[in-house]
Amino acid sequence: MNRVAVNPELMQWARQRAHLAIEDLVAKFPKLADWERGAVLPTFKQLEDFAKATHVPFGYLFLPEPPHIPMPISDFRTLDNRYVGSASPELLDTIYAMQRRQAWLRETRLESEAEPLAFVGSARLSDNPAAIGREMRRLLGLEHGWAASARTWTEALSVLRSAVEALGVMAVINGVVANNTHRALNVEEFRGFALSDDYAPLIFVNGADAKSAQMFTLAHELAHLWLGAAGSGVSGFQGIFPTGGEVELFCDKAAAEFLVPEAEIRACWPGVQREAAPFELLARRFKVSPIVVGRRAMDLRLTERQFFFDFYEAYTQQERRKKQASAGGGDFYNNQNTRVGGMFATQVIRAAREGRIGFKEAYELTGLNGGAFQEYAQRLGMELPR
Repeated sequence: MNRVAVNPELMQWARQRAHLAIEDLVAKFPKLADWERGAVLPTFKQLEDFAKATHVPFGYLFLPEPPHIPMPISDFRTLDNRYVGSASPELLDTIYAMQRRQAWLRETRLESEAEPLAFVGSARLSDNPAAIGREMRRLLGLEHGWAASARTWTEALSVLRSAVEALGVMAVINGVVANNTHRALNVEEFRGFALSDDYAPLIFVNGADAKSAQMFTLAHELAHLWLGAAGSGVSGFQGIFPTGGEVELFCDKAAAEFLVPEAEIRACWPGVQREAAPFELLARRFKVSPIVVGRRAMDLRLTERQFFFDFYEAYTQQERRKKQASAGGGDFYNNQNTRVGGMFATQVIRAAREGRIGFKEAYELTGLNGGAFQEYAQRLGMELPR
């Protein structure tokens, strides 16, 4: 049995990069702790299996020392756009996949002589973010009170996402890497990201988050596109105050006005301020989380800071108690409406049908293979040769 000489630091690096503890892998790799100490060497087959389990390129394990893998886009989750630590393989693989989609759609639109999208990069950090939030809503054609007419958060999110895609923006919502339910995305790592481009802008929302939180992320990332290249990057906003400097603060304020307009919340507040749960009542109207409504009310001085912070602590503790692994993934093909999107899928399917790209490339772009690609095309009303 041939054993492979490998730097123990690389074994530890690969595991930690995947955000895994030794206990998570010990059933499959009983000697992992010994490998990381250098007391025992793994076999070639064990090393291959370990690379797959940690989603690290196999060749990396033969490097003399752990490599630094930079984020491919700006990171707005910490001050000065610097992220302390490494991004998970799930986040990186998701960014890479979205960049491939964006590059393909950009080339396709340029070939068809499409016009650049004027709103991308139309804002500056010196602008009034509330005014940008109102402009975003105007351009999307969303009337005052549009969210209140939606019966559920899911319906409101669908309306908003469709309006965003109608602008020419790819709006992807997914809680896993592609369609791999064994590779869930971590909400505590990131909420979403924006890839700015004049021809093929893209927004990605972490679908593992609550629907009400996804609403805010979608609006927040849309504001990033308004900032153009300066807005391309990953967002986290773990707490109630953005931690990524002026870009996150700007997008936070723009999204707040977009989803919870000052005029509307001021008009609604007198009717709920004496209720036991005013933030929850307004959250149902605006289809955002009670935290967003509460923060908005506090910023507009409609409620006392202490009242909001007391609510925030109680609400987050309640959410932590309720949090549990999601039990089902829903209908596979319905999920593709947000994981791929009808707008992007239609472009890819048409290109494959016309022979402009091969089916292998179409499968890679959509994350759908063979029969699944055929079935989804059919559901979109596009027949393909069998």
